Amino acid sequence: GYGCPGSSPTTYGLICQELERGDSGIRSFCSVQSSLVMYPIWAFGSEEQKQKYLPEMAAGRMIGCFGLTEPDFGSNPSGMLTKATKTANGYVLNGTKRWITNGSIADVALVWAKLDGRVHGFLVPTTSKGFEARDIHGKWSLRASVTSELIMEDCEVGEDALLPGVSGMRGPLSCLTQARFGICYGAIGAMLACYDEALSYAQERVQFSKPIAGYQLVQNKLVSMVSEITKAQLLTFRLGRLKEAGKLKPQQVSLAKRNNVYWAREIARDARDILGANGVTDDYQCGRHMLNLESVYTYEGTHDIHTLVVGQDVTGIPAFDG
Repeated sequence: GYGCPGSSPTTYGLICQELERGDSGIRSFCSVQSSLVMYPIWAFGSEEQKQKYLPEMAAGRMIGCFGLTEPDFGSNPSGMLTKATKTANGYVLNGTKRWITNGSIADVALVWAKLDGRVHGFLVPTTSKGFEARDIHGKWSLRASVTSELIMEDCEVGEDALLPGVSGMRGPLSCLTQARFGICYGAIGAMLACYDEALSYAQERVQFSKPIAGYQLVQNKLVSMVSEITKAQLLTFRLGRLKEAGKLKPQQVSLAKRNNVYWAREIARDARDILGANGVTDDYQCGRHMLNLESVYTYEGTHDIHTLVVGQDVTGIPAFDG
């Protein structure tokens, strides 16, 4: 509905895979648009909000961004300082969000803020009084992606800005589960791009008496890539089927995100190694993927945080502080 194609989760995942085979920044753009903004509007929004935003966003005529992370609160988003205050005409928001994909090109920002001490989502038109988005420059990673800081100083929004269907951290965390699902597939696209390039290069690059693909150490790297790519594909295929059956758990997504992004980063590094000095030039793509994956390794839950999520699920004992 709402102009969306009705594709299966597995289809969505494979689309993410192919987008990230091109560049992680392109997949990030689409993940934010679909999983982090459209999904919560569909899941928690009013019918009026759905009609207003979803068809336009599905068609790409309206761009969204997701404001959760703050300068001092990333892995612990519940500590956010951004606050909303009820007024006679709606709400006033004050706070800063950082590392926000699509921030300065968005038409609407889904901002998570504390209202009377409890987290709520607000759909903030970026033309709202008191709202400003500033781009973050100097990135070595995700250079194809717009990354911004959102600043709200007495930002005024109407009554219709509040997402009525959810309160508390369940709202933003459920959105992140959707986005991480796509990342699990997307990381495989980066793996495939790096593997394809490394294999092709190794078959053509002659050193001593033969192509370097004929040497044992290079073959070991290539076989490891094939092995980890295949395992990651099987893992995400199972995730997709679980999601389609309504049985997917966030901890399973954490397991896959942790595994797939870790191995994508390792494969990118090995590909760069096979390419030698050529791997650090922009004539080849593995160096770009390698740098992009440093961001993917960190965002949407760091590798260490996902380790603790899975660890709690395994042992029943939380290792988080507080």
